[in-house]
Amino acid sequence: MKKILILIAMTTISLSVAAQTNSTGLNTQGMDTSVKPGTDFYEFAGGNWIKQHPLTPEFSRYGQFNVLSENNQKQIRDLITELASTPQEQGSLGQKIGSLYKLAMDSVRRNQEGYEPIKPVLRKVYDIRSRQEYQLVMAQLERRGIGAMMFGIGIGADLRNAAQNIVGIGQGGLSMGERDYYLNDDEPTAKVRDAYRQYVKQLFLLTGDTDEAAEKKMNDVLAIETRIAKASYSATQMRDVEGNYHKMTYNDLVVNYPGIDWGNILLAIGYPTVAQVDLNQPEPILEVGKILQDTPLESLKNYAAFKVIDDAANALDDQFREASFNFYSKTMNGAEEDRPRWKRAVSVVEGVLGMAVGKMYVEKYFPESSKQRMLELVGNLQQALGERIQASTWMSDDTKQKALEKLSTFYVKIGYPDKWKDYSALTIDEDLSYYENLANAAEFSIADVIARKANKPTTKDEWFMTPQTVNAYYNPTTNEICFPAGILQPPFFNPAADDAVNYGAIGVVIGHEMTHGFDDQGSQFDKDGNLSNWWTEADKKHFEERTKVMEQFFNKIEVLPGMYANGKLTLGENIADNGGLNVAYQALQNAMKKNPLSKADGYTPEQRFFISYGFVWSQNIREEQLRQFNKTDPHSPGRWRVNGALPQIDAWYKAFNITKRDPLFVPKKNRVDVW
Repeated sequence: MKKILILIAMTTISLSVAAQTNSTGLNTQGMDTSVKPGTDFYEFAGGNWIKQHPLTPEFSRYGQFNVLSENNQKQIRDLITELASTPQEQGSLGQKIGSLYKLAMDSVRRNQEGYEPIKPVLRKVYDIRSRQEYQLVMAQLERRGIGAMMFGIGIGADLRNAAQNIVGIGQGGLSMGERDYYLNDDEPTAKVRDAYRQYVKQLFLLTGDTDEAAEKKMNDVLAIETRIAKASYSATQMRDVEGNYHKMTYNDLVVNYPGIDWGNILLAIGYPTVAQVDLNQPEPILEVGKILQDTPLESLKNYAAFKVIDDAANALDDQFREASFNFYSKTMNGAEEDRPRWKRAVSVVEGVLGMAVGKMYVEKYFPESSKQRMLELVGNLQQALGERIQASTWMSDDTKQKALEKLSTFYVKIGYPDKWKDYSALTIDEDLSYYENLANAAEFSIADVIARKANKPTTKDEWFMTPQTVNAYYNPTTNEICFPAGILQPPFFNPAADDAVNYGAIGVVIGHEMTHGFDDQGSQFDKDGNLSNWWTEADKKHFEERTKVMEQFFNKIEVLPGMYANGKLTLGENIADNGGLNVAYQALQNAMKKNPLSKADGYTPEQRFFISYGFVWSQNIREEQLRQFNKTDPHSPGRWRVNGALPQIDAWYKAFNITKRDPLFVPKKNRVDVW
């Protein structure tokens, strides 16, 4: 699944549910017109909103996205609490949703239990007597959702045979997620690493270890994770599609990657016999094989014990939850205060029973008219992108034809799935602890994926987001674009707003997701979802030359003093923003041929288009969160998705009369021109 999530190009969308009082739907109250558009368009479009919404202790980032997500959570809480407060038939979806919510809310019970729920699991780890047994137990933990194996296993489409699923094996084992946290020595990173050491030690202390024993175990954990980190791929390397695809026979896996008991591991997790696998990152897997053979068994068990405790921390008493929050949310992301318990409970229910909650959500909150309007908009955007491909001066006719074929075969998902997920095999039992129920849910989910996918063809029916998610994605192996119901709300998608405002918001997102099919990663997949070169050699070179301009432009952006953006890591999203803006703007021009728009609310249609785009990225963000995103997030910070994207768009200059005297001005010869 990790491989799939890397490949799905997701667009984190910022939204607002603030009242729209203007006739066009444009939120002029959020603008700061004291700032000139050519000086800082981000502040011009949303500066007043930013000032009016300072960060509260709960948030490390707060933008339009959070506003809408908060509203969605309240709506979902109402649906869930209604089920939790009334008798439900045992085994029904209502009972499962209601019972899980009540378990998540019952902190009194968890505080009484302490770490009792994980004692049998820890005992199983500490009782291991051999390296062979160690690997078997780690696989059994994996089946229960505990990632203690130092690498990941999942199932997704074979990148070179997208019609068939394949087992994928990839790097993992790092609790801080990104290798740089273990290897870099700059002051902010070193501070995080020191806090992590204290966190690991604290978890061992909370499970009864002496200070000396906890210190020793912490050092074992850091030593193992640092070894894995040194061999792991960076976030930028993980975006290299070809470099992360290594298909081989199962026999070759066993012979060439020794030290790992592949047969018993796969069997214990629940996989059937497989003939082939895709080994995403060979080097860290080789290193894991060595670690499993040359690390003292006691140290391996200490590493596994930490993974058990760390995985369970949010399902145990308040001491464990506080420890986890203080490190992952406070130190790494800058949040000052934990989320209210009800929000955490709603999130857990959505994580376990997301599609069941989604069905209730769309039945109450998603009008069918929105789905039909979205289908119309998608068609308009497809037409506009096709026109831009046809008019391209840097592509040959042969490559254009292939691009148009891919565009015409986009599979479009809007609102919610046609077939809902079956949860009948999942049991939620209030007689069991909260932790045990979550482990049972993880086992259900893993078994469900294996049963549906192992040694079977792929399907386009699967949704990788729930309907209530405020987001969108493109998946290259199915050549699909997906817009869940959660994003299709005012003011981002507003049936009452004029075309200029809607095309500047949801229109750009539609174009963004379409462009992902032709960004630096998506362009490597053909219309059938296969990793296959459909470019002429000359056109591929032209494409790379043009996208290099984007990479170099963002490399020069100083996000924080001394910290620059990573143009390579963010290249795909920046290309998609650029394409989304160009395509949506052209679609608006096409629409206005039939339904002309005039100046309103003080702005021309073209100006409203760009202001609408700029406003949706308004946000406040803490320095810690910004630093983490700069290491790991393939999206540029919100400010630069505006101030970095718009100066590449010729129509923006004309709309606001931007000249070379303006700070954001980029000479035409230096602007990005791809899609």
